[in-house]
Formats: sequence, C-alpha cells, structure tokens
Amino acid sequence: MTSGLSFRIAERQDCDEILLALQLLTESLGAPGRFKSTREDIENAGFGPRREFAVMLAEVDSKIAAICLYFPMFSPWRGKPGLYIQDLFVHEGFRSARIGEKLLRHVAQAASNDGYHFLHLTVDHGNQAGARFYLRHGFEPADDETIYRLHGPTFEKFCRS
Repeated sequence: MTSGLSFRIAERQDCDEILLALQLLTESLGAPGRFKSTREDIENAGFGPRREFAVMLAEVDSKIAAICLYFPMFSPWRGKPGLYIQDLFVHEGFRSARIGEKLLRHVAQAASNDGYHFLHLTVDHGNQAGARFYLRHGFEPADDETIYRLHGPTFEKFCRS
C-alpha cells in the first residue's frame, strides 16, 4: 500500500483536503463541535501573507493519505527552536500501513535538516490510541507543565483590561 508513498508541503489548493482531515480528526475524537475553522481560516492562516502553520502531506499514488499540521516554536529552557505538532491525521483506509509514523519521521527529518531540535505536541485526554502511538515512538509525557488556555470572551476581556 505504501509503494507509491510520497511527501510534500501543502499548497493553497489543498485547503479543502486539510479542512476535511481536521474535521474527521475532531469527529474521531468525539468532539466535532469543538472544531470552528473554516476553509477561509485555513487558507488565510496557512497560505496568507503571515503563514501561521505548515502542513506536510503524505500521499499514496497522488491521493492524500495523511496530514501533519505544525508550526515553529522556541524553547528558552532548551535554548533551541523546535516544531509544535498541532495535528496528525491518517485517513482510515491508510491506517494499517504505518503512514502516520512515516509522515511524522519525515517531518522530524525535515525539521532537523532545517535546524530544529525537537518536536512538541499534546494528545487529547480521550485519545488513548494517539497516546500509545507517540509513546511507542519515544515521545515522553511531560510531567513538569500543565496547559492553560485564555480564549473567547475571557481572552477579549483580558485584552481590554
């Protein structure tokens, strides 16, 4: 199934496919109502004048099999730049072919070649399969930090005060 496997950075014309993969990801996590992005959001943030993220695509015979959405970050504690993996999604028909692992390795190798030194990500609490996948590949759960969010009306109020 992976003999025709290739990787490429997504382009503007891939926005619909990226959006579909992200919608399917939130559905698979049982949280479709949490997904708010539109095609325009993906296009503007990913392919506009200020590119907020990149997406690496895994394709099998020119069909998108998986996506990895990521963006640069910097760790002052490590003194090094890294990549934050926001979303990794493999379409159901390709899940038994280790495409997610191959895509993640490709992103890591490209990141290393570009001077990045680590990958950082979070896994939703209910995503036990995702947690096992990352643990199996050497990722370690962080026990020294907790994620806090400031968003929506609370963010807006904080900005105004």
